[in-house]
Amino acid sequence: MPNQRKATLGGGCFWCLEAVYEEVGGVSDIVSGYAGGHVPNPSYRQVCNGTTGHAEVVQLTYDPSVIGYRDLLEIFFTIHNPTTKDREGADIGPQYRSIILYHDADQKQTAEALIDDLEAEGVFDDSIVTEVEPLDTFYRAEDKHQNYYERNSSLPYCQAVISPKVSKLREKHAERLQ
Repeated sequence: MPNQRKATLGGGCFWCLEAVYEEVGGVSDIVSGYAGGHVPNPSYRQVCNGTTGHAEVVQLTYDPSVIGYRDLLEIFFTIHNPTTKDREGADIGPQYRSIILYHDADQKQTAEALIDDLEAEGVFDDSIVTEVEPLDTFYRAEDKHQNYYERNSSLPYCQAVISPKVSKLREKHAERLQ
């Protein structure tokens, strides 16, 4: 489709972000992967060691005539804690950091403006530590990590960590659901 754009976001475990954005209208494809590091073609095990510099991220393909980039980011800031460095809940390490990897100058400007707005409004008790960096290279994660929640929603991790994020999306952004 000619009007499709990409967004790349990391906010803890990529399984969580993937599950949330699966329900968002205007998002046509979600790929879990790795970005923001220095090791070419990293494996999940390498990224989990926290030494590759990569974050677990999702790369979204979306239709800007249905959902805007800022709307995607507003969802992002709703479903994870952007005030904890290298951590999302019990997931700890640089691979779980909050990061927006922009694809162009407009995305950078939108991300920075939204962070400034959230800070000015005092939405969070602590300062936002989300990194805003240019996307260099995105590496697709192994197949077993794609559509993880859809295939494993009854597992304890999914029930304890991912399901509450999906519920929060449904509660806070009902108008954005498919």
